[in-house]
Amino acid sequence: MSAGTHDFEALLREALPPIEPPADLVQRLESTLINLTELAQEELDAWELSAMRDPRNWVRPAAAVVVRVRRRHRSRKQQSSNLFELAERTLQDFADEARRILPDRR
Repeated sequence: MSAGTHDFEALLREALPPIEPPADLVQRLESTLINLTELAQEELDAWELSAMRDPRNWVRPAAAVVVRVRRRHRSRKQQSSNLFELAERTLQDFADEARRILPDRR
């Protein structure tokens, strides 16, 4: 390796030092996700079923369902003894959320 290459690498290391994320980043991110989840849940609860006839309106409620199911993943994982049971609980959670959105289809 030549001296010029070594100097260039040293200059890059000096110019681009690693940056530590703020200490409260995880808490802020979690808080933001919780707020977004609550907003999505409120919107989903207020959604009119008649608007669901148009497939263009399916994205937001579907995303809200996924966010809700994902939010409960940690507790389902702790309750499950194996991967098959976790998958079964997750599918049941999706089914429960679908019943919430479409109560007439039980």
